[in-house]
Amino acid sequence: MITLHSYLIISAILFILGLFAVLCRRNAVAVLMGIELMINSCAINLVAFNHFVKHVPHSNPLSGQVFTLFIIILAAAEAAVALAIILSIYQHFRKIDVMDLEHLKH
Repeated sequence: MITLHSYLIISAILFILGLFAVLCRRNAVAVLMGIELMINSCAINLVAFNHFVKHVPHSNPLSGQVFTLFIIILAAAEAAVALAIILSIYQHFRKIDVMDLEHLKH
C-alpha cells in the first residue's frame, strides 16, 4: 500500500537531488534542470496531500491538482525563458559556465 509517507520520501529525494544539482553544477543547463526537479517535487507534494487529506471541511477536492497544473505551466514558462537567456549568453560569450560569467555582474 502506497501511503503519504512514501510520496513525501520520493518528493524529498527529488528535492535534495535538485538542490545538489543547483549548488554543485557549473553548467547553466544543469542548474536549470535542478530547479525543475525542485519544482516537480513540490508538485508531487501538492497532489499527494490533496489525495490523502480529503476529509478537511470547506476544501476543494481538486485544489492540489489545480495548483499542480499552475506549477507545470510556470515551470514550462520558466524553462523557456531561462533557455532563451542561456542561448543568448552562449551566443555572446561562447560559454555557459556559471562560474566563468563574472563579467555579467557589472
